[in-house]
Amino acid sequence: MLNKPASPKRPRQPSPLSTSPSTDLHISTKSNMSSSEAATVIPIYDVAPGQGAPSKAPAAAAPSAPPADAAAAAPATATKTTARKFPMRLFHRSDRGSRCMAFLDFLLRIAAFGPLLAAAIATGTSDETLSVFTEFYQFRARFDDFPAFLFLMVASAVAAGYLVLSLPFSAVIVLRPQTTILRFLLLVSDTIVLALLTAAASAATAIVALAHNGNERANWVPICMQFHGFCKRTSGAVVASFLSVIIFLLLVVLAAFSIRKR
Repeated sequence: MLNKPASPKRPRQPSPLSTSPSTDLHISTKSNMSSSEAATVIPIYDVAPGQGAPSKAPAAAAPSAPPADAAAAAPATATKTTARKFPMRLFHRSDRGSRCMAFLDFLLRIAAFGPLLAAAIATGTSDETLSVFTEFYQFRARFDDFPAFLFLMVASAVAAGYLVLSLPFSAVIVLRPQTTILRFLLLVSDTIVLALLTAAASAATAIVALAHNGNERANWVPICMQFHGFCKRTSGAVVASFLSVIIFLLLVVLAAFSIRKR
């Protein structure tokens, strides 16, 4: 048998997975370089050569100043906001005179209520009985026997009630003197009540004068010589009613002047 020549042995190549000192050093160097590259960030600026070092990154932009229109509108807005706190003003300097007249109107209404109430009470309680000789023969003087005194009592009571009802309206005019509708309404109502009181007081005055003086041509003797209490009460009621007439006349004049001023 022939022996085959032995094939020459090839040198064994190192495996890529095998590690050597040089290979380890090379790998560690690469890893170190990769870590340093990952950790270090080098900024690059596009600067032309010869222009010097690049400037630092621009800082955050400062807030720009507001425009002139916005600055001028800010105080106006603040002023408008402040003015809205009081949307409705009840008192104005220009209405000072009107408010004084309205307050005087309110006081006059309170002052007229007293005489009217006194006139109505005095007329309603003016009855008097006079005994002659015996108590079987009596003479009585009653206010309802005279239509004029009855008219005076009713008119005084109506006028007093009207004054009580008109006080709230007069108070509203004091607070809001620029209102004209309420003034006109009170003017018309005061004029009607004034005419009513004038008629009642005039009729009662004629009867009181007849009771005090009588009438010789008609053979009417004065009765106040006997009925003192009756005549005093009815005379007082007439005086109080005329005092109320004067106050109502002032109210009408004030209301008319206020409406004309408006």
